Amino acid sequence: MKIGIYDPYLDDLGGGEKYMLTIAECLSRDNDVTIFWDNERDFDTILQRFSIDLSQAKVKPNIFSQKVSFLKRLLESKNFDEMIILSDGSIPLVLSKRLFIHVQQPIVTAERKGIKSLLKRSRITKVFCNSYFSKSFVDEQFGVNSTVIYPPVSLKPQKIKKENLILHVGRFRVRDVRTVVDGSSKPVGDYKKQSVMIGAFKKLTKKIPGWKFVIATGVKPEDEEEFNTMKKLSRDYPIEFLVNKTNDELWDTYSKAKIYWHASGFGEDLEKHPEFAEHFGISTVEAMGAGAVPVVLNAGGQKEIVEDNVSGLLWNSLSELEEKTLLLTKEDEILQKMSAEAVKRAKDFEGERFCDEIKRMVES
Repeated sequence: MKIGIYDPYLDDLGGGEKYMLTIAECLSRDNDVTIFWDNERDFDTILQRFSIDLSQAKVKPNIFSQKVSFLKRLLESKNFDEMIILSDGSIPLVLSKRLFIHVQQPIVTAERKGIKSLLKRSRITKVFCNSYFSKSFVDEQFGVNSTVIYPPVSLKPQKIKKENLILHVGRFRVRDVRTVVDGSSKPVGDYKKQSVMIGAFKKLTKKIPGWKFVIATGVKPEDEEEFNTMKKLSRDYPIEFLVNKTNDELWDTYSKAKIYWHASGFGEDLEKHPEFAEHFGISTVEAMGAGAVPVVLNAGGQKEIVEDNVSGLLWNSLSELEEKTLLLTKEDEILQKMSAEAVKRAKDFEGERFCDEIKRMVES
C-alpha cells in the first residue's frame, strides 16, 4: 500500500511525534510510506532523539503547507491508498482512498458544523487516540467511537545499582496564556509543572537527607530564557538538570532512580482545560520499566498506567506527594515490592504490541 503520514508538529520532538514516526517505521517495513515534511535535516535530530529507523520511509515536501494550493493537495493526496494525520481537532480534506485521524490530547472543540465539515468527516475511515482519557473527549467532539492504541514504549533498563534519586522526565514547554486584565498574551513556562516539583523537593530535603532530584528535560532555544529563570529556583539544593539527552542516554538515569515524579495538570482547571493534564505518560512507563516507583498526579492518562498502591502511588495535593514520597524513602520493603510491580506493569506497553495494533487497524 501507498501510505502518507503527516504530523504538523514534527519539530516539537514530543511524545506525539514519536508516536507518529513509529507508525511510519512500523508500516514502512511492508508498505510504501511517505512522510510529509519540508526540512529533511529535522530527521537527523529525530533519529538521534528517538532511535527510530526511518530508512525505509521517504520524506517529501509538505503538501499540507499553506504555500501549497488546495487543488494541488487534493491531487497529490489522491495518489495514496491511505493517509494518517495527527489532528488538533481540525480535519484536512484529502482524496486518499482511506483516511485515519490520530488525536493525542483531549479535544474540546472540533469541526462539526456546515456542509464542508460534513464532507470532511465523511472521508474519515477511523479516528484513534493515545489513551482513554483523550478518547472520552474526542468521541464527544467528533461524534465517533474512536480506537485507543497506547503509545509505543521501548524499555531498555540497565543493570545499575539504584541510588537515592527522584527523577522527572519531561520537555520544558512555554505556553501563551491570556491575562485577565488587558487580554494580551505572555509566555508562561512550566507546562509540566517542573517548578512545582522543585518547590516540593526543596521542602522535603531536610526530611530525606542524601536524596537528589534530577529533572531530565528538552529545551528549545526560544524557551531557554524561561527555563533558566525556573532553573534558578534550584540553587543550593541537590537538584540536577539533564538537558536534551537522547532516550538511550536517559536509560542510565532511569535505572538509577528509585522514585519517579510527574505533576502535569496540577493546579489547573482540568474541567475547562483537560489538555493541561498528561494525555498518557510515556516517560512514566519508561521509568516504571527501569524499576522506579511512580508517584504521579491523579489525573489524565496517568491513572490508566499506574495501579494505585500496587505499581505506584497517585496523589491529589502537594501534601500527599510529600507523604507518599516519604513513605517510599522510609519503607524499603514497600519500595521494593512496588518497584517489582512497576516493572511488571510497564511490560504491558512495550514490544511489538504497538506495531501489531497499528497494522491491524490500517489493514482491516
